[in-house]
Amino acid sequence: MTDRFVSELNKKDVDLDISLRPSKFRDFVGQTKIKDQLELFVDAARGRDDVLEHVLFSGPPGLGKTTLANILSDAMGTHLKATSGPVISKPADLAGILTNVERGDIVFIDEIHRLPKTVEEYLYSAMEDFVLDIMIDQGPNARSVRLNLQKFALVGATTRSGLLTAPFRSRFGVALRVDYYPPEDLRQIITRSARILDIDIDADGALEIARRSRGTPRIANNLLRRVRDYAQVRAGNRITLDVADKALTLLNIDRHGLDEMDKRILETIMHKFSNRPVGVASLAVSVGEEADTIEEVYEPFLIQEGYLKRTPQGRVVTDLCFARFGLKSAAAQGELPL
Repeated sequence: MTDRFVSELNKKDVDLDISLRPSKFRDFVGQTKIKDQLELFVDAARGRDDVLEHVLFSGPPGLGKTTLANILSDAMGTHLKATSGPVISKPADLAGILTNVERGDIVFIDEIHRLPKTVEEYLYSAMEDFVLDIMIDQGPNARSVRLNLQKFALVGATTRSGLLTAPFRSRFGVALRVDYYPPEDLRQIITRSARILDIDIDADGALEIARRSRGTPRIANNLLRRVRDYAQVRAGNRITLDVADKALTLLNIDRHGLDEMDKRILETIMHKFSNRPVGVASLAVSVGEEADTIEEVYEPFLIQEGYLKRTPQGRVVTDLCFARFGLKSAAAQGELPL
């Protein structure tokens, strides 16, 4: 009985996550230029009774790349076949997906930069000519078989577009970068999510959560749930500016959106390394975090907000960072004490 209850709760959480994702362009908040371009491409393709161009979305995690892929599928009136780069380990895995698509279907590959190079090369002919050449048997009996594919649209999402090879990247007809959201857009997203989750929140409370969400809708929705928990237990089930501030302070998220790991990274560079350039490997060891996580999750926001700089020698913090921590800049005070 307990296992069944836990299973039902987990299913409810998954369904709730899906329900927060908009399914139409009109419900998708922010990224106006990207949305306008995609709507244009969809209308043009449907007007010609053609298949959508291959699309590559790049940008930090949690900004809506997967959501946009689902919206594209809905707008085109086709099926979405979703997978991810690490799952496709050999060409046979790719063949299993592509031979089952129907004309116009969208094949969505998340973290596409993690595709093995051999699989990536098989995609070249699939994307351009809609054929797949696979090898059967080995040694003297090996032979190549060409499989004709239905015309499909490949939609890829990546947090590290620089890891894609130039030949692969050039085969995408549309390449779009998804950027961080301003607080006002996040406020609208939080208000919509609160309405779906039946949470009582005022405009100031929603804006306060938005300001501390690192420009990321996924983080905004996660924080909304945590603030909801605080409001339920300590604030009469209503989220106001004061309630949001107290809840987020309890979660160690300051008024600039910096969490505990952000502060640890910046303070480590300022104090342990005296703001001398430091490589990401040394920084990762010092803060107890994986180098990839620092590069993909923390650095983009810190650089975007002007707290951190990448130099040819390594990472250094900016004068704004010193000001946020109430310190004089390195130039003004000389080297910081170790």
